[in-house]
Amino acid sequence: MGTGNGTVVTELILMGFSGLDQKLRLFLCLVLLLMYLTTVMGNAAIIFLLCVDNRLQTPMYYFIGNLAFLEIWFTSSTSTKLLVILSSGRRTISVGRCFAQSSFYFALGAVEFVLLVVMSFDRYVALCQPLRYAAIMKHQLCIQLVASVWVMGLTFLIYRLVLLSKLTFCSSNKIQHFFCDNTPLFQLSCSDVTLLWKTDAVFLLFIVLSSLCLTLASYTSIFFCILQMPAASARRKAFAMCSSHLTTLAIVYGSCIALYAPSSGHVSLETNSIVALLNTVLYPFLNPFIYSLRNKAVMLALKEAMVRATAQLFA
Repeated sequence: MGTGNGTVVTELILMGFSGLDQKLRLFLCLVLLLMYLTTVMGNAAIIFLLCVDNRLQTPMYYFIGNLAFLEIWFTSSTSTKLLVILSSGRRTISVGRCFAQSSFYFALGAVEFVLLVVMSFDRYVALCQPLRYAAIMKHQLCIQLVASVWVMGLTFLIYRLVLLSKLTFCSSNKIQHFFCDNTPLFQLSCSDVTLLWKTDAVFLLFIVLSSLCLTLASYTSIFFCILQMPAASARRKAFAMCSSHLTTLAIVYGSCIALYAPSSGHVSLETNSIVALLNTVLYPFLNPFIYSLRNKAVMLALKEAMVRATAQLFA
């Protein structure tokens, strides 16, 4: 690796949480490790239950299973390197791995936003057109919707990898973050990043804002449908059906706006890193609890699976 004039940088240094002392870094590492393991095992448990329990093989849970699968890879794209940084202090990352991390992070983020729109549409049909739900949300349609979302994410991933591969670094090699986020990465490059900045603008405007508008449209319709329900018990049940998804939407869009709306020049490295943890660590960690502890069907399936496992263990 070199940083002098005429020398191309092949390794970058992630400077996130560099201001913490060793004891605090180790404590943070332990907390994040427990959260990461809980995230992986919790989301994997959701996927397992959805596969083995016939009662959970419905469109809503099919989408939740895909979201759980997504969260495992989304948090792994940044958390594994962060844990290495905090535990061992090894902050270097090759340029190629940095490009791959950045591409996976944004591609999986795009998949998540569009998948949340699909889930909003599913809730709209279930609550506003319940008699036609089975006819509309057929298994084939669900597969097509999810496949389209993942194909879009794969296309965006390849597109970003191709664009990032054209970047070169020839001066400083220190990224002011704990992962290869766009702004600090582009600021280091001595290449022309105009196209990449425009791509990001399209991503933020088209993916994030359009998905938010579609989601708001779905839930506006749902809200009016709920208000028209004659029975108070039916309204409470309908709100309960939407509460988990609304919690997810608030965390995802809230953390994204907090992370990317402010100008990077007015936000400190520590503040930016802490806000990024909400998006990359906290939300994937909360996902199993949001969709399991508050869901009677999932909790019942989990209890039955634990009973069967215990019976087989002591048989």
